[in-house]
Amino acid sequence: MKNNIQIAGMGAILHQQGVFFRVWAPHAKQVFVMGNFNNWTPNELELAHEDNGYFAVNVEHVKAGAQYKFVIITEDGRELSKNDPYALEMTNSNGNSVVYDKHKFDWEGDESFMPYWNEAVIYELHLGTFNVKEEGKPGDFYSLIEKLDYLKDLGINVIEIMPPYEFPGGFSWGYNPSYPFAIESEYGGPDALKELVKQAHKKGIAVMLDAVYNHFGPSDLDLWQFDGWSENDKGGIYFYNDWRSSTPWGDTRPDFGRIEVCNYIQDNARMWVEDFHVDGLRMDMIPYIRNVGADENPDGVLDGGLNLLRKINKEITEKYPHKLTVAEDLHKLDWITDKVGEGDGLGFGSQWDAAFVHPVRHLLTTQHDEDRDMNAAVEALTHKYSGDYFRRVIYTESHDEVANGSARVAQEIAFDDVNNWYSKKRASLGVAMVLTAPGIPMLFQGQELLEDKWFSDTDPIDWSRLKEFKGLKNLHKDLISLRRNLFGVTAGLTGQNVQVIRADNTEKILAYQRWKEGGAKDTTIVVLNFSGTDKAVYRIGFPYAGMWKVRFNSDWEGYNEDFGNYQSYDVEANGDACDGFEQSAEISIAPYTALILSQD
Repeated sequence: MKNNIQIAGMGAILHQQGVFFRVWAPHAKQVFVMGNFNNWTPNELELAHEDNGYFAVNVEHVKAGAQYKFVIITEDGRELSKNDPYALEMTNSNGNSVVYDKHKFDWEGDESFMPYWNEAVIYELHLGTFNVKEEGKPGDFYSLIEKLDYLKDLGINVIEIMPPYEFPGGFSWGYNPSYPFAIESEYGGPDALKELVKQAHKKGIAVMLDAVYNHFGPSDLDLWQFDGWSENDKGGIYFYNDWRSSTPWGDTRPDFGRIEVCNYIQDNARMWVEDFHVDGLRMDMIPYIRNVGADENPDGVLDGGLNLLRKINKEITEKYPHKLTVAEDLHKLDWITDKVGEGDGLGFGSQWDAAFVHPVRHLLTTQHDEDRDMNAAVEALTHKYSGDYFRRVIYTESHDEVANGSARVAQEIAFDDVNNWYSKKRASLGVAMVLTAPGIPMLFQGQELLEDKWFSDTDPIDWSRLKEFKGLKNLHKDLISLRRNLFGVTAGLTGQNVQVIRADNTEKILAYQRWKEGGAKDTTIVVLNFSGTDKAVYRIGFPYAGMWKVRFNSDWEGYNEDFGNYQSYDVEANGDACDGFEQSAEISIAPYTALILSQD
């Protein structure tokens, strides 16, 4: 069954003459492979010892779908049965590795797709709860495909999927990956992800995956003491074996100082963007990759982790400059998104912006109007990284923001039933700021349905809310259309430029202009009323004279029957100089309302 063929790569590589198996186990005395192709005989098919701790063998007549494991004989004679660290498919997280034919899937000419970053609108979702079809079972990639038309109609052009890699059991947030190269079997496995990507691309929707490289596991983790070796009773060859192993998720931080471990992670990132046509990666909590802790311990800098991030980003940027890598760092550091080679730059395309989400959520959930600080709103609005506003992802809800002791914006306003005027008005005001501020805007699943519960991996989205809150869904749709300039009259919302016109701490008004090139159908005025009182006559400056048309009024009763349908009329800017402009106009705006105006 064996022959002397040599093939590059790791794991189980299917080819015309069988399957070539290769594994890294530097402390093993012997390594065998067993599977249903040899009746699981553990000591029959031995791998040859290669250089630098690698073992490899070709086994003839093994086909796609075959199940297998490695058998590692340690120096002290122990026999360890281990799944393949590079397994592309698993029966389940404590089952067997499966030989996967990565060339069989018919892509039908599909090519990767990512909108221009200044036109992207991201929708973060969790597969297991997004579209559940059967009680007691998680959703999967196929049930997500059923909702692509809904997302397209909403205006979403990027979906970001929480980690779908093989994890213990059928329910999880996904941040406990046991096998980072394998797609969770409950989600449909690798072909299901490919089908989702192909179908999403057909509808003009890009797909990003949330990648977890700051830790693995911690359970159902065959990587743990993989070849029998470890120090200090730690994790062995794939992990640090000293104080650097500790993370908030267990002692399972990868050893970024080992080239083999860094290659393992870089191979993983490369596989998603090349083999699966994925359009971008969001990397989970990179402070624990570049440092031992989130407190920026000067003695805990992990140079290997820093270099790994630079290598991944540099390769993606050079080969696929349109693909987007996003860092969850939350330390408000420019060098996270500075280019590789520019100082300490890590080369991420963008980063989640703590300078936006935290102050804006505070503005929205503060109970008393007099306690709202418009200066904080200005700082959130105008913050940027690496000299580029689109180097930040801005949002009021994410999986972190609506769990771990926090809740949906509407829930934090309401304390009980979110179907009240205050929750709906201020949540709408928040999403209007997200979709009109400079940056890459992001929504979290169900936000447009006024979902009212903390995020849980066993609490599915309640799609019956779509009927009750269809107007609020349309509010989000209209905002997204304006944000993407789909009506051709708000190009400024895709531009790099923002200027605060007024930050009124007495009346709690924030007014600003956005522009790309400037002028008619480009320059866009946004007025946000953070107070519970209307402003019947409120004068602000306008950058150009002439008629300014109201393109969006969040108080329209069509969005919700509780809204006041306050009439905010088109205005003629020809009044006195104001706010540094030569002309001004009097606007009228309802309580907790957003207005968007531009010129024909």
